[in-house]
Amino acid sequence: MPAKQKKIQFAFIIYWVLLAYIISALIFWFIALNRQNSQMTAFKMERLVKDQPGFAAEEENIQQEKKRKTAQYIGEGSIFLLLIVAGAIFVFRSVRRQLKLSLQQQNFMIAITHELKTPIAVAKLNLETLQKRKLDEAQQQRLIYNTLQEANRLNSLCNNMLLSSQIEAGGYRLTNEELNFSDLVSSCVTDFSIRYPQRSLQEEITGEIFVTGDAFLLQIAINNLLENAIKYSAREKTIVVRLDKKSSDAVLQVQDEGPGIADEEKKKVFEKFYRLGNEATKRSKGTGLGLYLTHKIISTHEGTISITDNISGGSIFTVTLNAEA
Repeated sequence: MPAKQKKIQFAFIIYWVLLAYIISALIFWFIALNRQNSQMTAFKMERLVKDQPGFAAEEENIQQEKKRKTAQYIGEGSIFLLLIVAGAIFVFRSVRRQLKLSLQQQNFMIAITHELKTPIAVAKLNLETLQKRKLDEAQQQRLIYNTLQEANRLNSLCNNMLLSSQIEAGGYRLTNEELNFSDLVSSCVTDFSIRYPQRSLQEEITGEIFVTGDAFLLQIAINNLLENAIKYSAREKTIVVRLDKKSSDAVLQVQDEGPGIADEEKKKVFEKFYRLGNEATKRSKGTGLGLYLTHKIISTHEGTISITDNISGGSIFTVTLNAEA
C-alpha cells in the first residue's frame, strides 16, 4: 500500500476514534446528570415530612421537576448527538469526495500523459522515417496516413480538454441554430469510416430530422460516442448508428458489441475523469473526458443520454433531443 494511502487510512482511523470518544463522553455526561437528578430528587424527598400539610402536592412537584430535568437532558443530549452525527457525516462525505476527485485527477494525469506522448511519438517516428529513408509511394502514403490519424486523435483530445474547461467556466457561448441532425450524424459516421477503414460502421439514419442546437458541440458529442464504441469493440464487430424520429424527439443510438457496462457503473461513466479499472493497467485509450463532455453537451441542449445493454453483448448509448416539427 502506498505511503499516501496509509496516511489517509490512519487519518480516518483517528477521525472515527475521536468521533467515538465524543459520543461516549456525551453518553457518560447524560448518565452522570441523570444520576445526579435522581440523587437530588431522593434528597428532597427525604427532607419532606409526611405529616406536613401539602405533602402530596410537594411530592408531586418534586417528581414533576425530576421528569422535566430528565426530559431536558434527553432533549439536549439528542440534539447534540444529532448535530455531532450530522457534522461527522458531512465532514466524512466531503473529505471522501475530495479524495475521490484527487484520485480521479491523478488517474487523469497518468492517462493524459500517455495520451499526449503516444501520438507525438508516433508522428515524430513517422516523419523521421520519411526524412531519413527512401520509401516507395505506398509506404509513404501509409506513414502519412498514420501520422494524420495520430494528429486527429491529438486534436480530438485537445478539443475535449479545452471545451470541458470552457463549459465548466461558463466561457463557451452556445450557438442555437436549426440544423439538419441527419446530415450531421451521417457526416460523422462517414468521417469515422474514412479514419478507420478496417472497422465496420452500419448506418440506419432517417433523413431530414432537424434540431436546434450548436453544430460544433453536437458534432463533438457524436464523435465521442463513435470513438467510445470503436475503442471498446473488437475489430471484427459491427458498430450500428441509428437515428430516428419518435413523436417530437430525435433519437440517436450508437450500438457496440464490446464488453458492456455493469449496471452500477452506467451512471458513473458520465462523471468527470471516471474510467473503469486502474489507469496504470488499462489497455484502452482515453482520459475519462469523452462521455463526461458528451453528457454535458446533451444536457446543455436539454436532451437526455442513457445506456442500455445490447442483447448481443456490449452497450447501446441513446441520445434524445427535441426535434423540430
